[in-house]
Amino acid sequence: MNYRLPVGFVTLLIAVAGCSGVANLPSGPANQAAFSPGVLVSGRTVRSRPRDSASFQVVYTFQDSADGGNPFAGLTVDRAGNLYGTTSSGGSGYGTAFELKNTAKGYKYVVLHTFAGGSDGANPYARLMPGAGGKLYGTTVNGGGGAGTVFELLPGKAPRTERVLYAFTQSVQGANPSAGDLTIDSNGAIYGTTQYGGAYGQGTVFKLSPAKGADKEKVLYSFGANSNDGTQPYAGVTLDRAGNIYGTAALGGQGYGTVFELTPSKSGWTEQIIHTFGNVTDGGTPYAGLSFDAQGNLFGATTQGPGAGGGTFFELTPSNGTWSFNTIYSLSGWGISGEFRTAYLDPSDNIFGTTHCDGQYSSGSVYELQRSGSAYNYVDLYDFTGGTDGQYVFSNPAFDAHGNIFGTTNVGGSGYGVVWEVRAAGKTGRRHV
Repeated sequence: MNYRLPVGFVTLLIAVAGCSGVANLPSGPANQAAFSPGVLVSGRTVRSRPRDSASFQVVYTFQDSADGGNPFAGLTVDRAGNLYGTTSSGGSGYGTAFELKNTAKGYKYVVLHTFAGGSDGANPYARLMPGAGGKLYGTTVNGGGGAGTVFELLPGKAPRTERVLYAFTQSVQGANPSAGDLTIDSNGAIYGTTQYGGAYGQGTVFKLSPAKGADKEKVLYSFGANSNDGTQPYAGVTLDRAGNIYGTAALGGQGYGTVFELTPSKSGWTEQIIHTFGNVTDGGTPYAGLSFDAQGNLFGATTQGPGAGGGTFFELTPSNGTWSFNTIYSLSGWGISGEFRTAYLDPSDNIFGTTHCDGQYSSGSVYELQRSGSAYNYVDLYDFTGGTDGQYVFSNPAFDAHGNIFGTTNVGGSGYGVVWEVRAAGKTGRRHV
């Protein structure tokens, strides 16, 4: 049995028997070996889920009707514990933006916007990101000018007013912003990536600058300029304090993707390739983005490798204008089955992540890499079974103020995905209303 989701330009195909294929994801070389339930990496101890330390509950089950279905993105949590997200289908057939309002009686599901599939956009694959004044920002992979949009939802009662900030066409200005989260700087400028388009058709990094009556889009970099360059960026970008831009390209380089830095100058933006993945000890196909720690080191993840494994976590350490690459953990798994979204890095450099079709039942997992000196201990927080608890996690781990983790699955539940919560020790769950 297959779940097939028609989404215009992008078709998502996931087989229930395993994550056998996801169309339009940058498809790097992969050895689809059988799932391996465990691995011991030198210097790192694998631990199972700690008893009585965390528990799981389904917060909401999508019906693919007016509420939406098949969420392909994770969630954003505000200070009041309200959850915000998107679905790639349902509504009028082109997806929705939603809020799970945190009330005394439980979470109340509210549709913030229903995408019509035309000029307002279609099929959001990325999260809603908060901006100044209660605005929410996001992207759609289709609609707009035919190749997606950047949009904002204005504050107010649901349904909220949507304003399209930029409509992409299949052009040098970029096309099809995919799963990457938007980044908003202190001046209100918006940074993001497109998977296609640009000068070479292999994706872009773009910037939207607020202007009177409109937002002006500028391509900062077009991928595929030469045979060594990365191509098809899937994640968003990260900025440092000096305004330099960092990110990953899922393909290109040696075929398994790159980590890049963009540096501004009077003549434009210059790219430096920080690392080219070879899927040896370093892994390959980085769908996920990057995070800085307090010392200025970059952390990221690959979705496959080493070899036929389930991906890696890596650290890049700056030194005199260069970066030193180190694989800090290798996940068990098979092919392109590991970390899909940018992981969460806490102040102690513990890493929280998800896999989209690894875990005990090959249906996805939530886990923590606990730092202990220079080593990391793997703690399994939850393995999805593919039933009412959901299946296939294309979601970042999002935290509330109490340390509870929230996310989504793309299918499972009633067939169209769920919102889930992994509760911290001693916390009681809320019921959906």
